[in-house]
Amino acid sequence: MSLKLTRENGSADVWMIVSIVLIVLLVAFGAFGIWSFINYNDQKTNVDSKISVAVADAKKVQADSDEAKFTERDKQPNRQFVGPDDYGRVTFDYPKTWSVYTSSDVTNGGTYEAYLNPISVPPIGSTKQFALRINISQQDYNSVVSSFNSQVKNGDLKSSSVTSNGLTGVRLDGKFSSDVRGAEVIFKIRDKTLTIRTDANTFLTDFDALVQTIKFNQ
Repeated sequence: MSLKLTRENGSADVWMIVSIVLIVLLVAFGAFGIWSFINYNDQKTNVDSKISVAVADAKKVQADSDEAKFTERDKQPNRQFVGPDDYGRVTFDYPKTWSVYTSSDVTNGGTYEAYLNPISVPPIGSTKQFALRINISQQDYNSVVSSFNSQVKNGDLKSSSVTSNGLTGVRLDGKFSSDVRGAEVIFKIRDKTLTIRTDANTFLTDFDALVQTIKFNQ
């Protein structure tokens, strides 16, 4: 009787140990499963967020590209600017989305000034930035060019030669003032001097294109 009871107690102890081990393993696997699920959700959330950001960035890049292409197409076909006959009849092509304003009447002589800007031309001022400024004065060509010598010497401006339709002049690129950073071309027209300038690097592509179309009567 005693032997039988001992065997039964031993069997009970074994089963208890096995049960405890199984419970511990079950809890461990359960905890691991919960940790894995939480980690998976975190990783998935991060990946989904990165994908969403990447998709948004790609859409913005595409939208910006489409807008830029539309803007360039909208500028075509170009219009032709024509200056006064007595001032060399300066002509060049410019985007049709730009407006032109002539600020001076040269019927009786003087300096001819005109301004071009996308959509509308703002009030004229020395600190204003325009897509294009045209100035035809009776100043000596060499004097106008040499007036920029100090800015070229200190590095604010870079001077180079420019040629358009067989016409040769001087080009200046850089900082003209605290408000103006762009490019300017200077040509001699008989006893007058032509300067055409863009006040912002934003318009450099259009400026470079129209410079190549400049013509005037020599």
